[in-house]
Amino acid sequence: MKTPIYKILVTGSAGFIGAHLVTKLISLGHSVVGLDNVNDYYDQDLKYARLLEHGISKDIEYNIITSSSKYKNYKFIKINLEDKINLQKIFENEKFDVVCNLAGQAGVRHSIENPCTYIDSNIVGFMNILEACREFNIKNFLYASSSSVYGLTNKLTFSTTDKTDTPISIYAATKKANELMTHTYSHLYNIKTTGLRFFSVYGPWARPDMALHKFVKAALSNEAIYIYNNAKMLRDFTYIDDVIEMIILSIDKQYLDKESYPKAPYKILNIGNSKPVKLMDFVLAIESKLGLTIEKNFLPLQMGDVVDTCADMSESIKELNYMPNTSLQDGVDNFIDWYIDFYKIKKEAR
Repeated sequence: MKTPIYKILVTGSAGFIGAHLVTKLISLGHSVVGLDNVNDYYDQDLKYARLLEHGISKDIEYNIITSSSKYKNYKFIKINLEDKINLQKIFENEKFDVVCNLAGQAGVRHSIENPCTYIDSNIVGFMNILEACREFNIKNFLYASSSSVYGLTNKLTFSTTDKTDTPISIYAATKKANELMTHTYSHLYNIKTTGLRFFSVYGPWARPDMALHKFVKAALSNEAIYIYNNAKMLRDFTYIDDVIEMIILSIDKQYLDKESYPKAPYKILNIGNSKPVKLMDFVLAIESKLGLTIEKNFLPLQMGDVVDTCADMSESIKELNYMPNTSLQDGVDNFIDWYIDFYKIKKEAR
């Protein structure tokens, strides 16, 4: 059976996961439109470098369609999701089959210091996407949620059937709000929706505010790293290639969870690895690849951080027939190889 070819919108296409997803969708032959505001939450040069991988030059103007110089089936538009009028014009002109909303303000700790930014992007911007999906009859909507929605819990393994009404950061609260908003639209307008709760995604092109990026940068600069909760933390690290494979598989699924949601084609999936790793083992994997010992400063738990995360992947495996298979060491090695190449690290600096 031939795989269907879709016209797909990817928001957050200059972001870590979004850029990888665009690459994969283009390679599969889909017609793809990417949206991103390329904000300055972290190094914009990294975002522009991701765009350049797709043939999009740095001198892009706001709300102007830029066709890729490398791929005939890709174009990009620089825009804020809060810009409802121009966003709806894009939906009207492009007539999407599928919308993958990966845009949004990321970062748990940043949300404690800058909560209003998260309301603008993750609530107002998200609402504009939902409204556009309703108005232009989008029947397949996927969006980024987060493992952070599980909040305060005594469980180690998080299941999509668990209660998620105790978030401990504004970021987590906005992601939970997105799920609730989406269920409403799924029920009212029969939009097939899939919420993807990502668990500690890592790999090449990752954000500079993520642990792996910070640790490798410090190690190669002969600086100490900061390890919170005195290293008594577990994380369900999930390699980017596995994440993208699960997103692609989710696009073609037809969900109707009749038992839990009898009147809405709505689904939430954990996108994790189900193999939690001790934070110190994560550091050891970095040290093994670099062949050095990193100086470590141990600090108390930070506000907003969840101590342990582990995805119950039973439902995702059942729905997608896929289980992540990238080992932690291979994933860390791939990131470090990319990092050294991208930042042009010389051997003597290591």
